[in-house]
Amino acid sequence: MAVERAIKQFEQDRKEAARIAARLLIASGTTSPRVGGVGECTFHIIEDDCDIEDICQKVEEMAGQNKAWHFFKRDAEMMRDADALIIITSLRSLTDPSDINCNMCGFITCEYMQEREKLKKEDKSVAFTGPLCTFRAANVAYALNGIISSARLLAIDFGVFWSAGAAAMRMGILPKNTGFAVGVGISVTEKSPFRDIPLDYHKYNNRTMQDRIINRLWPQFRSIYS
Repeated sequence: MAVERAIKQFEQDRKEAARIAARLLIASGTTSPRVGGVGECTFHIIEDDCDIEDICQKVEEMAGQNKAWHFFKRDAEMMRDADALIIITSLRSLTDPSDINCNMCGFITCEYMQEREKLKKEDKSVAFTGPLCTFRAANVAYALNGIISSARLLAIDFGVFWSAGAAAMRMGILPKNTGFAVGVGISVTEKSPFRDIPLDYHKYNNRTMQDRIINRLWPQFRSIYS
């Protein structure tokens, strides 16, 4: 019993370490530099296993809606092994351009960008409706850099998934003005679930292999014990 209790305690401590790390990481993302020093990003921690699974299922659903998104299935399998997901949003890049006419978005003036017709949300093959103020959207990159830099210092494994950000937006769990979002999965495990992953990981991962073994052996067990 002492050994079982020790193993259970380790698992609880490991999970708690991931929860603490997630909060330290959003602190680093929040204090990272901003264009103009104005708050334009929000950070959302998703650590409940059921909530993570909901996002993974949405990502898998989206994989079949655009032929360029076939890798979403692989993303979903990696995120299932995450201890927590951090979603970074850009709140002003869609509705409130920087008004400096920088032309980084490809339009001559900010007013012209605002007048352009957005893509339809109803189109399932579209992740972000755009057009986005690139000057403001860059804040997500700064925040992401802060999170990743701190994750390395804390020895936390991480993976970056824009598929998670797009799925979270579709699920309506982010602020309504979110124009762009990116997800970061973190893990406190001996082997990073985000590195050295085969392309067909969604077909050949631990969970699918176990399912295949169970499906293959179950008829035999049933015939023996029935």
